[in-house]
Amino acid sequence: MNNTPLTPEIQAEVDRDLAPIRVEIDAVDAQLLRLLNERAKLAQRVGEVKQKYEQPVYRPERESVVLEKIATQNPGPLPTATLQTLWREVMSACRAMEEPVKVAYLGPAGTYTEQAMFKQFGHAIVGVDCVSIDDIFHAVEAGGATFGVVPIENSIEGAINRTMDLLLNSPLRVCAEVSLAIQHSLLHSTGNMDGVTTIVAHPQALAQCYAWLKQHYPHVTQKPVSSNAQGAKMAQEDASVACIAGDSAAMMYELQKVAIGIQDDANNRTRFVVLGKQVCSPSPADKTSLILAAPNKAGSVFALIEPLARHGVSMVRFESRPAKQKGWEYYFYIDFVGHVDEPHVAAALKEIEAQAAFYKCLGSYPVTA
Repeated sequence: MNNTPLTPEIQAEVDRDLAPIRVEIDAVDAQLLRLLNERAKLAQRVGEVKQKYEQPVYRPERESVVLEKIATQNPGPLPTATLQTLWREVMSACRAMEEPVKVAYLGPAGTYTEQAMFKQFGHAIVGVDCVSIDDIFHAVEAGGATFGVVPIENSIEGAINRTMDLLLNSPLRVCAEVSLAIQHSLLHSTGNMDGVTTIVAHPQALAQCYAWLKQHYPHVTQKPVSSNAQGAKMAQEDASVACIAGDSAAMMYELQKVAIGIQDDANNRTRFVVLGKQVCSPSPADKTSLILAAPNKAGSVFALIEPLARHGVSMVRFESRPAKQKGWEYYFYIDFVGHVDEPHVAAALKEIEAQAAFYKCLGSYPVTA
């Protein structure tokens, strides 16, 4: 790109060439404005019908259908992912005209959980800042929020054990899943590590950057904190502290990037689930989650999951967790593709439930990549 100032003559030519294009853009913008407001009026009518029949304002499976249509009908040149982001914000704004959705998340502002919340719900919501995963569950269970967003698995560190343990006894259901690419940066108030004695971050972030930190700052103390956003706030207030966090926290707390992409795996991703009390209807891309316990006899675990394969159900996750009140016994957390309303899935689950020592279906729900 040439940044040299144009001569008045050439600038006049540029303005002359752009003028008719800008007229067309203004006309398209006027159409967009009119159509967006028409959509908002329709959303108000939807809200009236939902209120009449006491239906929930937010239906993740319905929004999943809308976004899938965008993917299949997009003629370009705008990338599908960009359009889906725009559409999600449009739906979020229209939904807020019915009733702003309250969503509990792991705070403070600037965390990856907050980013996942916005990716799933858009920005026209009321965020409920919670200090722990336990508090998110409690907020939704007690009615302080309609939904909650919690991390459940990281591609480097594996399952988020606290989330899995709480799912066992909570009455909440999984209503949606959203995946987020995680890029960690080393941040500091000045961008200069001279005088830094401590690097702070959530324990998961420290673990995900273990090799990089060992190579570049082996003698700097690492201190775990409750969230990366809390670490960013500490770095903002104390020049002897650097932190590991993402772009959102860097902007929010006015920090400079010392290094970018310091996670040990370039493909680092975290899966989050949306917790709520409603049951989701089938969508274009569903997943179902179970918690099971097998009878204490030889071959029982194989027999427990064998119906999935026999009925053509694709299992995508299998994890075990100790049953804390029962020594050397385990619960199995299983995810598979499909919805409980599909006949082949229902047939498999009927067989599994009949032989399981413990059976809990956490829900069938749409997945956002």
